[in-house]
Amino acid sequence: MKIIIDKKGNKYYWERGDLHTSFGVIKEKDIKNGIVKSHLEKEFIVFDGGFTDKLNKIKRGPAIMLPKDIGLILSYTGINSKSKIVDAGSGCGVLSAFLGNISKNVVSYEKNKDFFNLAKKNLEFLDIKVKLMNKDIYDGIDEKELDLITLDLNEPWKVLKYAKKSLKSGSFLVCYLPNITQVSRLVKEAKGFYVDRVLENIERGWIVDYERLRPKNIILGHTGFLVFLRNI
Repeated sequence: MKIIIDKKGNKYYWERGDLHTSFGVIKEKDIKNGIVKSHLEKEFIVFDGGFTDKLNKIKRGPAIMLPKDIGLILSYTGINSKSKIVDAGSGCGVLSAFLGNISKNVVSYEKNKDFFNLAKKNLEFLDIKVKLMNKDIYDGIDEKELDLITLDLNEPWKVLKYAKKSLKSGSFLVCYLPNITQVSRLVKEAKGFYVDRVLENIERGWIVDYERLRPKNIILGHTGFLVFLRNI
């Protein structure tokens, strides 16, 4: 897959065939990395797509965790290629894909059969190896000696007793929650865990276009709270 960008910043995900745009047609034979022109002599930028580009092409279902929040999980937990990870609430598989892009030892629980099938198809499309389980994590965790557990669930406190037994000492349990009332209950019930941090990430992009250097009008604000707990 290649990424093609026109002069207005519109992005096209191209795989084969001629590309038809409002700035003209680019013939398949002319599409190569670098600067190319359409039949209207309009310039386009072309380069190879990668993992994050393919993510934009997956099929969506339930609401997803955004990269701005996922980035905090990856950086603050310090996972690596040898980390053993359990993810629950797979949804369409976005967080599972990011985790699986780093570690080859990721298990993801999803009780909803439709979401399970969707996540499976998306991970196959991304060529990411994650062991998917059509199972409710509220019933228990099979895996032991884990380095990280991530939960995108309404009632993560129901998993605390299982996480306590499955995580290594000092390892992380990270919960993604939309409401501060959920955060309050989770922290209150997190006996045997150290509350490392509670974060809300606000992202503001900038326009960088020759003579225009200013913040964008729209800020990517509250999406959810991230609660980082460490097993004592």
